[in-house]
Amino acid sequence: MSTTQPLTVIDSDGGVNGYDPGLSEQELLHCYRSMVTVRVFDEICLKLQRSGRIGFSIPNEGIEATQVGAASAFRKTDWIFPSYRDFGMAIYHGVRPLEMMHNMFGNAKDSAKGRQMPVHFSFVDPIRFVSISSPIGTHIPQAVGAAYAAQCRGEDTVVLTSFGDGGTSSLGFHSGMNFAGVWKAPVVFLCQNNGWAISCPSEEQTGSENFAVKAEAYGMPGVVVDGNDLLAVRKVMLEAAERARSGEGPTLVEAKTFRMGGHSTSDDPKRYVPPEMFEEWGKRDPIARFEKFLEASGLWTQKLAEDLRKEVFEEISLAAKEAEATPRPGLETIFSDVYRDVPEHIRRQGQEAFELGRRKGDAMAGDGEFPL
Repeated sequence: MSTTQPLTVIDSDGGVNGYDPGLSEQELLHCYRSMVTVRVFDEICLKLQRSGRIGFSIPNEGIEATQVGAASAFRKTDWIFPSYRDFGMAIYHGVRPLEMMHNMFGNAKDSAKGRQMPVHFSFVDPIRFVSISSPIGTHIPQAVGAAYAAQCRGEDTVVLTSFGDGGTSSLGFHSGMNFAGVWKAPVVFLCQNNGWAISCPSEEQTGSENFAVKAEAYGMPGVVVDGNDLLAVRKVMLEAAERARSGEGPTLVEAKTFRMGGHSTSDDPKRYVPPEMFEEWGKRDPIARFEKFLEASGLWTQKLAEDLRKEVFEEISLAAKEAEATPRPGLETIFSDVYRDVPEHIRRQGQEAFELGRRKGDAMAGDGEFPL
């Protein structure tokens, strides 16, 4: 049954009415650190983009609790098929900011060897974090396929796929939901309803009462949760993950939240978002809300917050400097990542590319000799 009122756990005074999130003090502080890391990473990437040092980034401010709360409900052995606004899922599970910065600069240590846009992360360790895709919704049926494969193999694996409210208008959303419902695939669908699909408001995105209600048509439960409440997100995602893991099938979770910035660094939200919306949602800041909970639990002080932010800022600043100083991918990597043994026709193309690079003065082409 679809829930219409968003589930909340953390009260305005930081209380949780007896709810036990099942996290130790250390784990709670890890959630907090993960959210702060996302926000600082965001701020530094914006400065890097504005100064012309990277080409692109995706703002995450305001969405941190949805990302981290969701990630906390899944195991490292589960699979994540993320959207491009899910920095916190990778960070929570132990991906270092340096690894992410390598992608932002597209250098030789980037897992995609510079052949993806910035923000399009992919990691196999310490979490199964599948390569982010720009086309909207294409990863949703892929996630369902991965979940069905795990089901067929009898694995104790759950798949999380995350997307924005605009993603619910994609073909991938509807076909993925349909297959998951029919197969009872162990997958959890997370719709991060941040109010806008670039500049299209939610009320122009759907005629239904909310996005979670769409689950009913595909034979699965739909739940609405306060996306700025980390513990509420964790609660519903834990329940959905357990439901999937026990063979009961998929769940659609709609997290109501708000991005406190543009769709990307190429976007000016002031042109379409009413200023009072920023003011209203600014009062619901997810990090400030979690701080109230930690403070009520005796785990937070202003000094702790200041020291943590300083530590995280230094870590990410150093990561940016190291990533910027790392050489770009070698020219041969264009040809080296598909075949174990390079076929002759690829070898000829590689040699032609290196000869062209040498003639054009490309230092990465060396003496023009194809090295594979």
